[in-house]
Amino acid sequence: MYVCSMYTSELIKGTLKTIVLTLLKENGRMYGYEITQRVKDLTDGKIQITEGALYPTLHTLEKNGEVGIEEEYMGKRVRKYYTLTEQGQVTAREKINEFADFISTMKFLLDLQPKPGHA
Repeated sequence: MYVCSMYTSELIKGTLKTIVLTLLKENGRMYGYEITQRVKDLTDGKIQITEGALYPTLHTLEKNGEVGIEEEYMGKRVRKYYTLTEQGQVTAREKINEFADFISTMKFLLDLQPKPGHA
């Protein structure tokens, strides 16, 4: 059995948009650091998202109209909260379905599950 303490950035890069959209779908609104910590907690540290990876993804999602930003003042600082737009809700469902299908295909391709009719 393969035990992994942390996944490579190569694996995470291809799933980051799906991860962010899913978290926002489930939690309503979140700020950047909160997203990184939630992912780390949920995965027992196996997935650790850096700010350098997260913020470009959030900016792309905003540019595509999939997330909106709400600013909240915390003393002299501004905290940006990200929320899904209607388009973001649609994209989240599409990405989740696409990823689930991808996992199924990879299991078949890598011979990790019996092929249909060959159980």
